[in-house]
Amino acid sequence: MNKPVLVLLAFALFACAQKRSVVEVAPSPIAVPTVPVDHMGELARYGSDAVLWQHASAEAYRLQQQGYELARLRLVENLKVADKRPPAVIVDIDETVLDNSPYQVAAIAIGHTFDQASWKAWTDRSAAAAIPGAVAFLQYARSLQCNIFYITNRDLRERATTLRNLDSLGFPQADEAHLLLMEGTSDKTERRARVASDHQVVLLVGDQLRDFDERFKDRSVNDGKSTVDTMADTLARYFILLPNPMYGTYRDAVQGKGTDEEKHRNMDEWFQRNGK
Repeated sequence: MNKPVLVLLAFALFACAQKRSVVEVAPSPIAVPTVPVDHMGELARYGSDAVLWQHASAEAYRLQQQGYELARLRLVENLKVADKRPPAVIVDIDETVLDNSPYQVAAIAIGHTFDQASWKAWTDRSAAAAIPGAVAFLQYARSLQCNIFYITNRDLRERATTLRNLDSLGFPQADEAHLLLMEGTSDKTERRARVASDHQVVLLVGDQLRDFDERFKDRSVNDGKSTVDTMADTLARYFILLPNPMYGTYRDAVQGKGTDEEKHRNMDEWFQRNGK
């Protein structure tokens, strides 16, 4: 059985487990396919603690709630600034309004790293749950006449399933006009500017600093922390950052964008350098 099939099987098993509400007698043990220890498997397991924390911890749950509580305060304050343009809130999607940690759990269960085919199989289900606090906050923002724009690096082919997922959870303005998908580049600068051209952007919410400014892609100096300090005032007023240790620029800066073998080697070298 190939790995994409195993990923889909893991997703199915996980979904079934989520739906069980009655305690059942444990069945006889079944054979679980073992995954050979290879670069892909070891690389996947480098992130297992991060995925466990994001998916299962009350700490992540509380931080997500807290982020959207702070978002309400910032929103009300920023709306006091007079502007002729209609106000807008920009949010990322993955790990900002939709929780994809089940995809990460299923992948680690079989020692699999991210690939576009298994990811699309996940998004095709339109089954991601809402991040705690996200729906209520965006409905509140909409009640204050804010337009909601979803700027995501999901693929254009995921438009329909993404909108279906958002709409099923009650997210406001889950329509084509307010969904800006990736079109050739992961840099969201142009898409944010497109919104700002005829809206007053009063707040942005994301799980990556690059959801606010592309300058945060550069982690060559002090891991990007100096840029955080330089932009501290603007970040404090206009950007809400939600937790996501599972993936992102911080990890790409360490492991690179090469093959799994190269990423694994880079991670090993980083731990050796920084563990002294």
